[in-house]
Amino acid sequence: MTPRIFTFDTTHHALWAEEVAASAGIPAEVVPAPPEAGARCNLALATFDEEVDRLAGALGGAEVPFRLFAPPG
Repeated sequence: MTPRIFTFDTTHHALWAEEVAASAGIPAEVVPAPPEAGARCNLALATFDEEVDRLAGALGGAEVPFRLFAPPG
């Protein structure tokens, strides 16, 4: 399973997203944002493919702004 990467504009948003994921019981880990993602914040949140929709829904519900990074290939 390939981890999926959520990127953010600020460190605050990245850490807030980590809290939202933990509160919802969604496995996620703070990782360095890939340079090719063009994120404004150097932190990102990684989760597994099967958790992407759940995490996106939780972040949207909490109004945490994010972008889902899809590496080329």
